[in-house]
Amino acid sequence: MNDFQLAQVNVGRTLAPLGSPQLADFVAQLPEINALADGAPGFVWRMVDDDGADATSLRPKNDDDLFIINCSVWESVEALRDYTYRSEHLKVLARRREWFERLAEFHLAMWWVPAGHRPSVDEAMDRVALIRENGEGPGAFTFRAPHPPPVNSPTP
Repeated sequence: MNDFQLAQVNVGRTLAPLGSPQLADFVAQLPEINALADGAPGFVWRMVDDDGADATSLRPKNDDDLFIINCSVWESVEALRDYTYRSEHLKVLARRREWFERLAEFHLAMWWVPAGHRPSVDEAMDRVALIRENGEGPGAFTFRAPHPPPVNSPTP
């Protein structure tokens, strides 16, 4: 087992409430896409709300009911890339403009965490803030400029 695993957060603002007809097709696909992630090679963990199915009821911005978060942990950048772009997930990703606003700022951040660590909503949002404020670097990056895991063992 590696000392570090890859955490990722992806945030978005839906074009309508999750219960609306406009988002019905997106919401209907969530169980299948989440199951696909859960079974993907290199998948470790994904954030879920109290219902345990997905994270759609979590609100990282308490004042915005349309702002949602997805956070997960993977064994490597390659494992996450394969799931994102080389699985049925790509079909949902290709339709994102039907359901989500185009954000001018970074909406994705990846970073290395000690193996076994599970990011909180606050930690994930801190990484989004970091990449928005400083651009890509070792503490928050994207597929365009991935950083390798740290060389040192994590501090217990």
